[in-house]
Amino acid sequence: MKKIILLLIITTTTMFAQIEKIEPPFWYAGMQNPELQIMFYGKNIAKYQVSVSNSITILNVKRTENSNYIFITINTKNVTATEFIFTFKEKNKVVFTQLYSLKKRRENSAQRLSFDASDTMYLLMPDRFSNGNPNNDSDALMTEKYNRELPGGRHGGDIQGIINHLDYIQDLGATTIWSTPLCEDNEAAYSYHTYAQTDVYKIDPRYGTNDDYARLASEMHKRKLKLVMDYVTNHWGKEHWMMKDLPTPDWIHQFENYTQTNHKRTVIHDTHASKSDTKICMEGWFAPTMPDLNQNNPLVLNYLTQNAIWWIEFANLDGFRVDTYNYAEPKAIAKWTKAITDEYPNFNIVGEISMRNQAQLSYWQKDSPIGKIQNFNSNLPSIMDFILSDALLTIFNEDGNWETGMIRIYDNLANDFLYPNVNNLLIFAENHDTHRVNHVYLNDIQKYKMTMAVLATVRGIPQLYYGSEIGMTGNKDSGDAYIRQDFPGGWEGDTINAYTKKGRTDGQNEYFDFTRKLFNWRKTKSVVHFGKMTHYIPENNTYIYFRYDSNDSVMVLFNNNSETKSIATDRFEENLKNYTIGKDVISEKIIDITKDIILEPKSVLILELK
Repeated sequence: MKKIILLLIITTTTMFAQIEKIEPPFWYAGMQNPELQIMFYGKNIAKYQVSVSNSITILNVKRTENSNYIFITINTKNVTATEFIFTFKEKNKVVFTQLYSLKKRRENSAQRLSFDASDTMYLLMPDRFSNGNPNNDSDALMTEKYNRELPGGRHGGDIQGIINHLDYIQDLGATTIWSTPLCEDNEAAYSYHTYAQTDVYKIDPRYGTNDDYARLASEMHKRKLKLVMDYVTNHWGKEHWMMKDLPTPDWIHQFENYTQTNHKRTVIHDTHASKSDTKICMEGWFAPTMPDLNQNNPLVLNYLTQNAIWWIEFANLDGFRVDTYNYAEPKAIAKWTKAITDEYPNFNIVGEISMRNQAQLSYWQKDSPIGKIQNFNSNLPSIMDFILSDALLTIFNEDGNWETGMIRIYDNLANDFLYPNVNNLLIFAENHDTHRVNHVYLNDIQKYKMTMAVLATVRGIPQLYYGSEIGMTGNKDSGDAYIRQDFPGGWEGDTINAYTKKGRTDGQNEYFDFTRKLFNWRKTKSVVHFGKMTHYIPENNTYIYFRYDSNDSVMVLFNNNSETKSIATDRFEENLKNYTIGKDVISEKIIDITKDIILEPKSVLILELK
C-alpha cells in the first residue's frame, strides 16, 4: 500500500512539474469573446502535442522562437463553468496533464456600471496611505525591504490600510478610489510606486494578496464606493519574470544600445514627423528599469487584453486609469480598449494623455472629430485634462490680465467644443507626478478653497490627491518622494492621526471640513454633474459662471484679487432670470442677488439660486 501511495506521489509530481506558469491562471465562462489564449511556460514545453478534454475545441497552437513557451487558444463558446484537462504528449505518449478552470461570472458582470461625472475620485499611493498589516512590510522573495526612514523606500502601506480608512474617504465626499498600481514590483529600489511591475497576475505581497484586493473591492461596494485599477499597458519592470526568458525577441522593443523615448507624443499625429523620431518615440523605453512592450505583437496584445479583463472579473473592478496611454502603439492600444469595452459596455477607462493642447487631447478621446481626420479612433472613453491642472497650479498666484489669472480657466473651457464627451474628462489640480497644490500656494487655504471649488463645479470628473484635504504639501523639485509622503496617522506611533477630527490639528480640520462639505454637496447635485454651463469673460481677475439644467441653477463667483470686489449682477441677466436669492453652499448664508454681490479677497462663492 505504501509503495502504491509513493508511486502515485511521484507520478503526480512528474505529471505537473513541466509547467512553471499558466496565464491566465483560470478564466470565466460566458465572455463576449469566446476565444481564450492560454500561455503555458515550462522547459521545452513547445515540443509536446496538446489536446484538451470535455469536447473543447483548440483553435490555435502558437509556438515561438523560445521553446519554453506555448500559446494555446481555445473556444469557450457555449461552455459553462467547468474544469477540464490539457494533455501534453510526446510521440503519442502522455507526458503530463494540467487541470484548467472556467469559473462562473458574477450576475450581470458584463453590464457593470462604472465611474462618471457624478463621482469624485480619490487618488492614493498605497505604500504611503496606511500600514494596516505590519506583518507584510517586507517579504523574503522581494528585493527591497521596509525602510520608512528612506524617503524613496518602502514605507509599509498596504491594502489593509486602505480598507481600514474607507469610512474616512467616504466621509470626505469621494465616491471612487484610484490607487496607484498594486501588482508585484520586484525592483531593487523605488519599488513603492509600483509602475515597474514584475508580475501582472499577482498583487505585491508587501501590499497583500490577490484575495485582499478583491476584498477591498467588496468592502468598497458595501459602501457604494467604486474601485479603479491603475493599469500599465506601455511597459513592465526589467525584473519581470518574463524578461529573463522572453517568449519572442519582439515581445519588447529592443535597440543595439539603450534608447529612451523622446517623449514627443505629437509625432503620432504630426504629418511632418520623421520616421526616426517616430520610432524612438514609440519604441524607446520610458526608463532604464521599464522595458517597452510591443503591443503590435498579437501575442502581447492578447496577453495584456486578457490580463485586464481577468482583473475586472476577479476583483470586481469599476474602472481603469491607464498609465502613459499614448506611449503604447496607438492602433494596438485602441484595440485593447475596444476589447474591454466590448466585454463591458458601461466600463469607463481614463487614459493618461499628458498633452497641453486641447486638439491634441481631444485626438485621444473616443469618437474624436480630431482623430477622425486621420482615420483614428482610440476607443478611449475618458482622458485627463492636464491643461486645467496646469492652470490650477498657477492662476491663484497671478494678478490676472488677458492671458493670466482666471482667463486661463475661461480659455480652456472655451475649447470644449473639441471634445466628443466633455463630461467624461478627468479633472484635477495635482497628482502623484506634480507639485502639491498646498506647496504652490504656500498653504494659503483661500487659494486651496478656490482650487477645490473649480474642481467641484466645472464639467468633468474631479480627482483629489490624498492628504491635500488636510493641508499636506510637497515640492516635486525635491524629488518624487516629497510629493508622496506618508499620511499622518496611517502608522502606529504617529503623533498626529489625521483620519479623525479629534486627531487633526485645527488647521487640518479647516482644510478637511471645507473639502468634506464641498464634495458631499457635489455628490447630490446632478446640475454640476451633467448640467449645461454659461461663463462670462473674466474681468479684473474675477470669473463668474453658471451650471444649470431644467430644475436647478448654480452660480459660481471667483475673486482672484487681494482686495474686495463688488460684482454688479445685471451683466448676468440671461442666467439670473427670475432668481432673486442664492444660498451659499458652504456658509449656508442667503445672499440677495438682485443687488451687487460683495466678494472677499481671494474667495469663491457657490450659490444655489432660488
